[in-house]
Amino acid sequence: MIIRFFAVALLLLVGISGNDAHAAAASAVAQAKKETEAKGFSFVASRDEIVAAAKKEGKVRVLTALQPETYKPMIESFKKKYSFLDAEIQELTGADAFQRFVLELQTGTVKDWDIVHATDDFYIELANHARKIDILAMAEHNVLRINPKLVDPQLRAVISVASAAGVIAYNKELITPERVPNSLEDFLKPEFKGRKFLVDIRPHWMASLMPGLGKEPVLEYARKLKDQQPVWASGQTSGLVSISNGEYPLFHLVNYHSCVRALRKDAKQSLTCKVIEPVPVRFQESGMVINNAPRPHAALLFLEHEASPEGQKVIDEFGPVKSHLYAGGEINRIIQGKKISLNDYRTFSNSPEWMKMVVEAYGFPRAEKK
Repeated sequence: MIIRFFAVALLLLVGISGNDAHAAAASAVAQAKKETEAKGFSFVASRDEIVAAAKKEGKVRVLTALQPETYKPMIESFKKKYSFLDAEIQELTGADAFQRFVLELQTGTVKDWDIVHATDDFYIELANHARKIDILAMAEHNVLRINPKLVDPQLRAVISVASAAGVIAYNKELITPERVPNSLEDFLKPEFKGRKFLVDIRPHWMASLMPGLGKEPVLEYARKLKDQQPVWASGQTSGLVSISNGEYPLFHLVNYHSCVRALRKDAKQSLTCKVIEPVPVRFQESGMVINNAPRPHAALLFLEHEASPEGQKVIDEFGPVKSHLYAGGEINRIIQGKKISLNDYRTFSNSPEWMKMVVEAYGFPRAEKK
């Protein structure tokens, strides 16, 4: 009887403690909602409310820069959670396409899309048209099951669901592993002077080195890189094909996911992707709910799903290897224990200007015909 008494007492105490915790959480959510709305943002205080509203909306339409191979598995995994929602995904890539889309947003002609990818080339222009939903606060209070580190802390309405790492690519049949650079400085060795490696004229990765190394050191490195007389390449896809085909031995700083994608297509398996330090890493696939989205609640659930373990698994498998740095996937694995330079929401807006500086340091190069 004594044991039974204490067991009942313990259950009562646990119940009281649980009720107190629930009440405290509800109070915190209510306070967050009040503070958020005072700043002009909306805040949905209940997950049940989001799901119920999404059921009425019935579907979600998404414009993304993720690889088309991700669309079908992403939709299938999304519908496993929300069988009552249909989803449509279309690709939006390229500077011209994004520029046109920004103009359409400005003129109000975008009518039936819910989510758009905010590319870093037009990040601020696109983010200005994000619906003022405080995704960050909703993530912090677990209304949305999203790691708050994925959300822009200033704009609060944009979430990155992927990231990319910069690596070097080489053809193991043209250069032995011991001669392959182990650091960025190794590219400045005399043996690599005179058309011995490719450099992309769109210097996303050089810009992403600036948060970790500083602006002036990177620009000085860019000038020295130019003096090495590299082969200037426009875009990474064709350059990686050239490496695979044995036209050139080395490619200076390419997307890890682009290199892996090219490796999967390399019949000879001569292409190799190598991580060197410091590893430049940048947030990618920043999605936002458009300000006039007809289905904002379904859009929130879709963004949450992309950031979930199931969504990240799709991005790693079909992206490929583009899971978010803070999601515990492939990108997190390859940078473990390594020095990185992170271009995230704190520095994102500087990227276009930094890239322009690097291009000037390169001497305004033009891509060469191969």
